[in-house]
Amino acid sequence: MLSETFFKNKTASAEKLLAFGFAEKNAVYSYSAPICGGDFTVEVTVVLPCSVAAKVKDSAFGEEYVLHLVADAKGAFVGKIREEYEAVLTEISKKCFEHDVFKTDYAKLCIEHVRERYGAEPEYLWEKFPNNAVWRRADNKKWFGAILTVAKNKLGLEGDEIIEIIDLRTEPENLPEFIDGKHFFPGYHMNKKHWFTICLDGSVPAEEIYELIDKSFETAKKK
Repeated sequence: MLSETFFKNKTASAEKLLAFGFAEKNAVYSYSAPICGGDFTVEVTVVLPCSVAAKVKDSAFGEEYVLHLVADAKGAFVGKIREEYEAVLTEISKKCFEHDVFKTDYAKLCIEHVRERYGAEPEYLWEKFPNNAVWRRADNKKWFGAILTVAKNKLGLEGDEIIEIIDLRTEPENLPEFIDGKHFFPGYHMNKKHWFTICLDGSVPAEEIYELIDKSFETAKKK
């Protein structure tokens, strides 16, 4: 599906859509782009926050072309249309949509705290792990936090439910006071000598997490 392929866990920004070249009418944003030397046109419509429809039309006759959507359709001609169609949608996804991966109140509060205090946004660095993001200091580019989704049993908890977590830095000598297997865990996917994990499920108060984020930010300062 279109939404699954190009726009999963993303929401459209009206400001970015308009800057990209979309036109708005009755809360529907529309955009068209020529492909294949102008022989075809990609027409895209967006309804906020994340409803997207796209089609390819033959520019000469105004008829819709659909073979690029058929997985078994082969050949240089249909392959070129499919490639250029997907390139248009990929660019729109990157330039007009924002990540909306994390759903819990605590995750959103942490993201907002980091945004307001440090002007940093989560960076989604890995195509294979689109639900993992990091925060970096602006001065030295060191990571001071990561926010991820993970199955509970990966932390040693019961169940395979997917939860949201935050990884933070601390000095190695401080780790013993944190790790209790209930509220604080060894850093998931991080160096366990320097990182610890918190579940963003309310088990640790938001204000306490903010303090630990701030300490992690300082720990990542260039020495």
